[in-house]
Formats: sequence, C-alpha cells, structure tokens
Amino acid sequence: MKDRPDREPILKYADARIDRAAALREDPGWVEKALKQSDARIIATWRSRHLLCITESDQPRAVRLSPEHLAEHMVEHGEAVFLGMEDSMTLFAVDLSDRIDPEPELEPEASFVDLRRFGPLLDGHDANLLAYARAMLNWHRNHQYCGRCGAATASSAGGHRRQCTSKDCGHMSFPRTDPAIIVLVEHPGDDDGPPRCLLGRSAHFPEGMYSTLAGFVEPGESLEQTVRREVFEEAGIELASVRYLASQPWPFPGSLMLGFHATASSTIIRRNDEELEAVRWFSLDEVDQFGESGETDGLCLPRPDSIARFLIDHWCDKMHGRESKGN
Repeated sequence: MKDRPDREPILKYADARIDRAAALREDPGWVEKALKQSDARIIATWRSRHLLCITESDQPRAVRLSPEHLAEHMVEHGEAVFLGMEDSMTLFAVDLSDRIDPEPELEPEASFVDLRRFGPLLDGHDANLLAYARAMLNWHRNHQYCGRCGAATASSAGGHRRQCTSKDCGHMSFPRTDPAIIVLVEHPGDDDGPPRCLLGRSAHFPEGMYSTLAGFVEPGESLEQTVRREVFEEAGIELASVRYLASQPWPFPGSLMLGFHATASSTIIRRNDEELEAVRWFSLDEVDQFGESGETDGLCLPRPDSIARFLIDHWCDKMHGRESKGN
C-alpha cells in the first residue's frame, strides 16, 4: 500500500467552490440573459460523458465552453441548467445526448470521456463541478414526464425545478439525490486477536478488490438504523456502536454517500446477502499489503476518489497511530 498522508484527504467530488446563487435562479429573465453573455461558460455532457481537455503533460481539466462556441458547433443544445457563479462567471450545464455524434473539435485536445476513468485525475474543484452537472442533467433526463398524471414537464428556476404542463395538475418536482450509507466496520481485537476491519466484494468489482459495506437508506429509517440493517443483512454482524465520519456526493449516477465507522460486537460472519460474493475480516498488516486496482494481480483497494477508500485509509491511519504510540 502506498504511504498515506499525515492528514485526512479531501474527499473527491465534495470540494465545492462555486456559489450556487439560488436567489438568481428564480428570475427567468436574468437566467436567459446570463446564458447569452460572453462571460458565461457551459459544462457540456454527452451520453454521461464529460468534455475534458487531456494532454500528456498537464492534469486533465473540465472544459468550459462559451455560449457562442456552443451555438456555433451544436446549434440545438437543449435546456441549460444554471449551476451558479464561479468567481464572476456564470456557469451552466447542457446535455448534448440527443446528437448522434458530438462535434469533435470543440476545443483542441478535448473529448467526451468517462468520468469514472478520469475523475481521480481531476482537481477537486473540477471533479465537484462535473459531479454537480452530471447529477442535475441525469435528474432532468429522468423527469421529462409528470409522475402523477403523465403529462410533459417543463424546466424552470434555472433548471432546478420541473413543473407539470397540465393545467389540471401542475405538480412540481425538484432535484433529488439518493442517500446511501457506507461503513467501515471494525472489531477492536478484544477477543485476543488483532484489531481488524470488515470488507466485502461484489461480483461486479474489479478482480481482487475488497471494499467497505454500503446500502441505500430505506423510507422510515434513520442513518444509524440503515447502517445496522445493511451490515447485518450483508454479513450477519451486529454492531455495538455507530459513528458518522464524512459524506461524499457520488455521481454514478447521483447519490450522497454518508460515511460511518462502526464497532462490531462479534466476529462471526453469516453472509446472507446475494449481492456480495465474499465478506472477510482483515488485519492492519493484511490491508497494508493491498495494492491499487488495475496495478496488481492480488487483493486491491477501492478507487482512490471514493469515500470507501477514505474510510479504509482513515482506519489504517488510526491503527498506525496506535502502533506508534505503543512503541
């Protein structure tokens, strides 16, 4: 395992630095005018891919198009979503998925690429910006029709609201994010064994990868109840304590991952969740031998831009600190 930094890492996709300027969204005249200004910039996506400038020498970066550039190359660009203010620039997001093939020369060395592949390489601000745009545009794609009466919906409030066009209905819907818990379960080693953490693997994981346990929050549950339920369903482990640590927007496609640390009251695993093909306890020494996904033929860690990786690193840092104090 690579050396860990002395401080906790900033979670990727959570490094928000733009002003969402919620009050400005409510003025349709302002939004329409802002989109036409020369200093406006547009984040373009195409079939869940993002426009990045990628060179051999520089860090990948999100491309911000001008309205003139987009109009010249795309003509019909669909509904624009107002994201907010980046310094004095207005930022919008536009989905170009209805085009068979996007214009390949929007910017030199720029192309539409998979965020799953390039997300870990982006700086925190660009990663957050693309996660925000991705979640908003995904919500618009999935809410073209009213869930109550089936009539078409129309975008308003700068893309932060959709309203049913039926005069008899008029139902309004707002962007949603799906809350999901993710938890690093630890056994402190009070059974004469070493402290260890509980990790599992799903069949769709990359070969050799183990990760923390996770699951969506169900209606009527508190977050702590979800943690306890998911861990018991997936591993048959009951928890003595649950503590919140951090959260991360996860744009695949649009969840909010709520990270926890939990202490197990036993070590006996009873895997009863068909979603996981394996669940195991790992000691600190074993986790330290994990490699990076795609770089080893053995056991490997979750991707470095994930909160799962943050939770594992957090536990390892704590364990290494305990060892140092004990020496």
